[in-house]
Amino acid sequence: MEYISGEIFTENGFIKGYLGIENRKIIDHGNSNPPKKPICKGLIVPTFVNAHTHIGDSFIRKKNIKLPRNIEELVAPPDGLKHRLLKETSDKEIIGGMKESIDEMTKTGISHFCDFRENGLQGINHLKKALGKTNISPVILSRPNQLTYNKEEINLLLKNSQGIGLSSILDLEYSEIEKIAKHTKKMGKMFVIHASERIREDIERVLDLKPDFLIHMNYASESDLIRVKDDNITIVICSRSNEFFGLKSNINLFSKIGIDIMLGTDNAMLNTPNILDELKFLKNMTGIFSIENLLNMITYNPRKALNLDYSILDLNSSNEFMVLDKKTLRALYIPRNQR
Repeated sequence: MEYISGEIFTENGFIKGYLGIENRKIIDHGNSNPPKKPICKGLIVPTFVNAHTHIGDSFIRKKNIKLPRNIEELVAPPDGLKHRLLKETSDKEIIGGMKESIDEMTKTGISHFCDFRENGLQGINHLKKALGKTNISPVILSRPNQLTYNKEEINLLLKNSQGIGLSSILDLEYSEIEKIAKHTKKMGKMFVIHASERIREDIERVLDLKPDFLIHMNYASESDLIRVKDDNITIVICSRSNEFFGLKSNINLFSKIGIDIMLGTDNAMLNTPNILDELKFLKNMTGIFSIENLLNMITYNPRKALNLDYSILDLNSSNEFMVLDKKTLRALYIPRNQR
């Protein structure tokens, strides 16, 4: 048996102790020194969850295109530059870009990622082909090909994914979004939507859709955020993507109200999908969150929102943890990647 020691990050904060691992399972833990010399010391944390990605556009990063810094021009469906490039690009190139992003996530300690899948069933199949036999688990939120509700299409998408992820209440007729949301919830799947990313949107209309969580909320007012908090809805923020577009979440207000936050890396054409880079960016940008707050945003908060049960102290659970350097947060050891 091998041992890891240091400060173990639990749902209630850090505790000093050790973990014993064997055959890729956690089979021992304690709050004293390990029985023998540990193979690694540091902050012992659950593997990471990237709560919001669009890895289908990974291939665009290699094209050296000067991307517009206007959200609508770049990513709004159906005619944003990203969507035009997706239509023009071969399956092989799209899948190849996705494989590169998946490989980077796996190497940087991400065990789960929540991907907004454009291009209907074809987009889902692209992701599944890119995954192959990799050691990472996706939460796939699919998206209809058309900007209208089609019962058969939604049934097909929900059969092949964990739910639906839409761009905004501004991009489709609200009545169509209502039908999609109701269908999704009726099937017991997740419904998620971007909200108040570039302008303030009607929070009541957003919340009437019963979203499982929301993306961005950059232009949300204090009263909007209080409503979200009252409904126990978690928000994903993507600070590096926001910076590209000249946007910024009101982090101080999020903190004041006590919003549960998750982190995502958003479009892979803009940023690498390394969620630890996203955490460090937010840490340097704000300085208002403790290391426990920040780590919660990429471990326990998204696990709760995505229904991914896991406790780092559960015996016989898979070794979904990693060890970080306490000062730099650099990954020292990712046992689930060891062969």
